[in-house]
Amino acid sequence: MSATPYARVLFAGPDLGEGAFAELFRRQLSALRGDAALADLVDTSAGYDGLWQRVQQSERPLLVIDLDPQSSSQHLDWLRSELGKLESPEQLFAASLLGQYDADPAGAACALAERPELHLACADVPQLPEHHAWSCIPPHARRLLLCNGPRCTRRGALPLWKKLRETLKAAGKLECEGGVHITRTQCQFPCDDGPTASLYPEGEWYRIRDEEEVLRWVQARIVEERQVPALLMKA
Repeated sequence: MSATPYARVLFAGPDLGEGAFAELFRRQLSALRGDAALADLVDTSAGYDGLWQRVQQSERPLLVIDLDPQSSSQHLDWLRSELGKLESPEQLFAASLLGQYDADPAGAACALAERPELHLACADVPQLPEHHAWSCIPPHARRLLLCNGPRCTRRGALPLWKKLRETLKAAGKLECEGGVHITRTQCQFPCDDGPTASLYPEGEWYRIRDEEEVLRWVQARIVEERQVPALLMKA
């Protein structure tokens, strides 16, 4: 790998401490950067306090690579804003794969570290306006919580989230009177049967694994108001 303009690069995300993903990522990172690079991993499964502490203790300039599988542009802006509150924010930078990496996550992360044109400064991040157009509670009769925890995400929950929104909107049932408000969540359990979705106020739990099941569930449960026992999770 070519030299970067940073004194240190930290790789931060959930499931980097233990488990199959951690084992794969660590093996790949060690092959690319040597065993010393394993000290640059920060597991955020239990929160970000450990990352803030590591950043404060690290040499500058410093780059943080965001490896959260649920990452989005909004998540990256939040990360930059929080890093910008730390000491010497003008020497802090962040970049993200935005949850898009394949069977070689460490390779993708290391490649991103070598592309400064994709790195964003953490100083002077634009603040959110005091009043937002989206500040009102959307009308709805039900809430659908779709798990985007690490294991459901790796089973395809992110594209299912997009398909759910598209299908509900096409059916005239998205965030409207009598409709459904959908929210992505962290791990809901049970992971082995995921991707997991829970519907309230009914308190029903479903396994929705592909786009065909999305279409089937929306049509039956939301449009036609009937049960879908084949997709229900058993208590």
